[in-house]
Amino acid sequence: MKRTLKAGVSLFKIRTAEGLQYRMAALSGATISIFWALIEIVILTVFFEYGESAAVNGSIGGLTLSRGVSYIWIAQMMVGLMLMSAVDGDLMVKITSGDIGVELCRPLDLYWHWYARTAAGKATVVGMRGVLVIIFGAVLPLAGFNSIGLGPPQSPLHFLLFILSFFGAFFFGAAFGMFLTAVRMGISWGDGPINIIFVFAGVLSGGYLPLQLWPDFMQTFLRFQPFAASIDTPARLYVGSIGISDGLVSMAFQAVWIIVFTVLGKIIMKNKIRNIVVQGG
Repeated sequence: MKRTLKAGVSLFKIRTAEGLQYRMAALSGATISIFWALIEIVILTVFFEYGESAAVNGSIGGLTLSRGVSYIWIAQMMVGLMLMSAVDGDLMVKITSGDIGVELCRPLDLYWHWYARTAAGKATVVGMRGVLVIIFGAVLPLAGFNSIGLGPPQSPLHFLLFILSFFGAFFFGAAFGMFLTAVRMGISWGDGPINIIFVFAGVLSGGYLPLQLWPDFMQTFLRFQPFAASIDTPARLYVGSIGISDGLVSMAFQAVWIIVFTVLGKIIMKNKIRNIVVQGG
């Protein structure tokens, strides 16, 4: 295990350094995220201005328009943790081409070896694309566009919990990515199951629409379902649309879902490896 951990840390550093070289890809990705965020902000503004429920008290489920705008910027900053790809591209090639046979010959735990690769890919996306998005959103209020820019965190304590929750979201994203990778192993008839799971995960993460804008009867389910751990929980903590005590409960569920998907991923991968058939010459 010690050897696997050491190799995993080294691989994470190498893959992250390699990913940071693709600056133009990060710039184009950030441009897409910024454009998407602005579209969502326009739609959200119209929704709050003319929605009947918003006209009563200026908020929906505790989410005001200003908080909703900040939520969108945070979500776009973190979107790489959940919505960029179902399975790491290099790992998909290894699975579909038969090169997984080479990976099985390494004297390392395959799950943690691939976990390091998956985590490095997500760290690269957020570290470059996400930083550019958040800088753009934070600059808008300085340029006079207060209504569409990223606002400050609700309080220093909320910001501290947001940082902790952000790292929780990172580990959740890596664990979920490895869960999908384990499911994909051994499937020879395409990516259908993976894509179905991936679409549901993206919708339920809050990456497309803040979960607090969903119907009231769904809020308990939405708050504690696993995919809120990736985007919704950190975003709520930043904008302050959730109290400190409730935020700590959500972070506890974050930790639970990280453990659940890690264990599931390891179990599924272990079973798949036992029965895997490598074809080719």
